[in-house]
Amino acid sequence: MLILLKTILKGLIFVNSFEKIYGIVRKIPRGKVATYGLIALFAGNPRWARVVGYALHSNPNPAEIPCHRVVNRFGKTSGSYAFGGESRQRELLEGEGVVFLESGNVDMEKCLWNGEESASSTQAVEGI
Repeated sequence: MLILLKTILKGLIFVNSFEKIYGIVRKIPRGKVATYGLIALFAGNPRWARVVGYALHSNPNPAEIPCHRVVNRFGKTSGSYAFGGESRQRELLEGEGVVFLESGNVDMEKCLWNGEESASSTQAVEGI
């Protein structure tokens, strides 16, 4: 009975964590990217980078949760076929205005999301 309860609680924690992660990823604006570690930090645990990866791998709604906007700490896109092909993530990002370096990595100086919901909301706050 105790083992069953622990398993259920562990599952609930992951579901809750995944929802928190999805909520953060939804906020990344077009033209920006975030790292797995940054999403983990915003979710409340900077050691959750792998959990972020697991959550995005099981993304229940790719149309609303733009997991293609999450890259590794070097700005490297996923080498997997998670987005419909090896270069699909890059195509999606370039279509949103994300800039890539000659190395093939995202230009993190220009495109790293700072946690603000959008440039327009930042301007609105600065104008107050």
